[in-house]
Amino acid sequence: MHEIVVNLHMHTPYSDGHGSHGAITEAAMQAGLDVVIVTDHNVWVNGPEDYYKNGDKRVLLLVGEEIHDQTRNPQKNHLLAFGMEKELSPLAHDSQKLIDAVTQAGGLTFIAHPVDPAAPSVGEGDISWVDWNITGFTGIELWNGLSEFKSLLKSKLHAIYYAYNPGAVAHAPFQKTLQIWDELLNKGNRVVAIGGSDAHALPASLGPLRRTLFPYEFHFRGINNHLLLSEPLSGDVDEDRAKILQAFRQGSLFIGYDLPASTQDFRFLAHGKGITAQMGEVISAKHGLTFQIRLPHPVECRLLKDGKVLKTWTNRETCTYISTEAGVYRVEAYIQYRGQRRGWIFSNPIYVRK
Repeated sequence: MHEIVVNLHMHTPYSDGHGSHGAITEAAMQAGLDVVIVTDHNVWVNGPEDYYKNGDKRVLLLVGEEIHDQTRNPQKNHLLAFGMEKELSPLAHDSQKLIDAVTQAGGLTFIAHPVDPAAPSVGEGDISWVDWNITGFTGIELWNGLSEFKSLLKSKLHAIYYAYNPGAVAHAPFQKTLQIWDELLNKGNRVVAIGGSDAHALPASLGPLRRTLFPYEFHFRGINNHLLLSEPLSGDVDEDRAKILQAFRQGSLFIGYDLPASTQDFRFLAHGKGITAQMGEVISAKHGLTFQIRLPHPVECRLLKDGKVLKTWTNRETCTYISTEAGVYRVEAYIQYRGQRRGWIFSNPIYVRK
């Protein structure tokens, strides 16, 4: 398999971001990314999709959209849409019609920041997803960098502290978001989890203090999506876009928080009789299965089935577990960083059927 690193959910001046597509690609190349997916609010920007190069570095920029009903009060139900290659924000008032239209156009839909609490100290409201009667969406944004930042802002002093110490922000996806994901999976749904930066490069000031809240490059070294492709990127935009969208659609990826240490080369496999499944795939429990987890560094690792922890390992790089039971299996890994236990890797599931 060929692993690529994708950062997604970011904004430009076409909506409420403060850096151009060119600035985003420069930051992405400095951070060593392979792909970035820009998702401006309620506008699909036609034109910037391409490979961008600087010396021996290159990055593929793809364009999606973050769509929500701007007439709704309070604002809720933000949807990330990739791959539809046309404007669909006029359907924002009806989440199901929007999801169906994106799907019919060949695109993917992810519920953005399903849990996004208010931060009254800085005038930010709760913009969590509330319309859970919808069906047919591809997945959810399990870990959103900006939502977590908002949740820490108990006062303006907290805002100042984290503005100057952005590495102290990320801890893990919200437990409520993890619970929502597990509940969806336990109902028999295939739900792909992704991580999003929600990067805006926001200029902020308080009295004489001036600061850019989380420059793009900082975000790009943090919460990333590591996709596993059957063949490497070719350099052809259309061909590579199709490969990337298919990996997201299948769930052939894990979320890695790369700031404490690179999550590159994590693997989660299920070995059966004459067959092996990776993240996003289905495998039979007949004859029994051996789950194999490979970590880039020795850390705390947990194997979960149907949202419940089956086994925890500490200070291990390789972990194995034998099972004959059907269910939804996924992996979480935690690392010590800046004196605290932090989420490091969250895999997509392997689906085990009877």
